[in-house]
Amino acid sequence: MVDVSAKSETARQALAQGWLSMQPETLQRFREGSLDKGDAAAVARVAGIAAAKKTSDLIPLCHPLRLSGVSLDILPHPPDRIEVLATVRCTERTGVEMEALTSVSVACLTLYDMLKSLDKGIVIGPIQLLEKTGGKSGDYKR
Repeated sequence: MVDVSAKSETARQALAQGWLSMQPETLQRFREGSLDKGDAAAVARVAGIAAAKKTSDLIPLCHPLRLSGVSLDILPHPPDRIEVLATVRCTERTGVEMEALTSVSVACLTLYDMLKSLDKGIVIGPIQLLEKTGGKSGDYKR
């Protein structure tokens, strides 16, 4: 693990994005909320938040961070896509990009799990960092 003890704690934020592509009928059922497993968006939000908090347990060499905020937006894009956005914030010595990317990834996987009975051909991706602020390396925006 990289030694970050000499770095100053600064406010940091990262925004990551993920996409799911599916059959239009699958997106329609998601939007109606008529799924056997319940409210897919709510479950995916909780999964994404939990994943951000567990990133250092999942990704080798990631520092455990004290997150101050995690939010997820799950946005249908008719006719056949869902966008997942995760924003993660903290005041730390290292950034939260991995937490945001992990959050989006697990939220997308959760949506797949909730929708797979309707459409096993759902495609996840791309998953990408859109922006990050704070830290020595400065800001980044895709």
